[in-house]
Amino acid sequence: MAGRPATATPEGLSAARSIPDQVVALLGVLPMASLIVDGEGNVLRTTPRAEALGLVRRDALAVADVHELVHACAARGTAQDREIRIRRPPLGRGMLDLRATVAPLSPGLYVVLVEDLAEERRVDAVRRDFVANVSHELKTPVGALALLAEAIFSSAEDKESVQRFAERMIVESSRLSSLINDIIELSRLQGDDPLARAAVFEIDPVIMQAVDEVRPFADARGIELVVIGAPGAELVGDRQQVLTALRNLVANAVTYSPDHTRVAVAAHSDGGTVQIDVKDQGIGIASHDLDRIFERFYRADPARSRATGGTGLGLAIVKHVCVNHGGDVAVWSEVGVGSTFTLRLPLAPGAGSWGANTGLEGPATEEGVS
Repeated sequence: MAGRPATATPEGLSAARSIPDQVVALLGVLPMASLIVDGEGNVLRTTPRAEALGLVRRDALAVADVHELVHACAARGTAQDREIRIRRPPLGRGMLDLRATVAPLSPGLYVVLVEDLAEERRVDAVRRDFVANVSHELKTPVGALALLAEAIFSSAEDKESVQRFAERMIVESSRLSSLINDIIELSRLQGDDPLARAAVFEIDPVIMQAVDEVRPFADARGIELVVIGAPGAELVGDRQQVLTALRNLVANAVTYSPDHTRVAVAAHSDGGTVQIDVKDQGIGIASHDLDRIFERFYRADPARSRATGGTGLGLAIVKHVCVNHGGDVAVWSEVGVGSTFTLRLPLAPGAGSWGANTGLEGPATEEGVS
């Protein structure tokens, strides 16, 4: 047990010595706070986590609710558990929600396990928010489709109106389809381990495929796409996931850039990682939004996102792909200047640094976007 005998009295030391070493070792690897106490609440063994939570004071239980559970366990001879709330140590600012379980260990000895519920509550809150956000996001296109269908029905004799409403229905149905696809993709990523079916692949062809898939959209607006590769750099993981992340970033860069500007995708390997920068000359992101743009459904500019058909999930998908592959994603942005999104992903084992980049297309310079 990553803890210590907590009692200095002869009786306490004798009881502490009677605890099997296997039990001490087992409790020491548990993620929750662990204590071994006698029937009076005297602490015989404890862990640093239990002390950090303020459960122990002067070799005795410091939380009345846990003390009551020990007495109940001693009286009934069966395990007892309860959710409790205590003040956050050391200054007592804020509260901690805990689940305490007390079980008989041997005659006169009891094991106390205390689990911090903060992470469980956070996950529950995220799940509730996700369901609420999905419901809200789906209402807009579904409601619009219903209204447009009614408008077409009432304008059956007006061919121009029917055509206009039908075109709008196509737009809304496309938005609904994109939203559903992104929700499915994000849900799949959250429960997926790409390393379970990992394969080694070169990053340059993936970058080129992502850019080529966005190119028709960019060409229609006169936006130049410049690609700078890292020849020979190999990753290990799920190629399709990495492609999805890169495509989302390039599509975002084009979407939020003015016509007749430039978007650059530049990769280079350094030591054990490959860094991919997607740089645009777009509208930029305000500093107060930068910490939140990777949250699901968060939009720095909701009005513009609605106009462009954004679902608010693209960057959340990018983040999950990076995390799933042991990497990270960062962003630099300035309003009116543009944004640079940077992916860092680990190279395949045995891969090294390939040094200077070679341009796949366009000039291999930092001035690719200026």
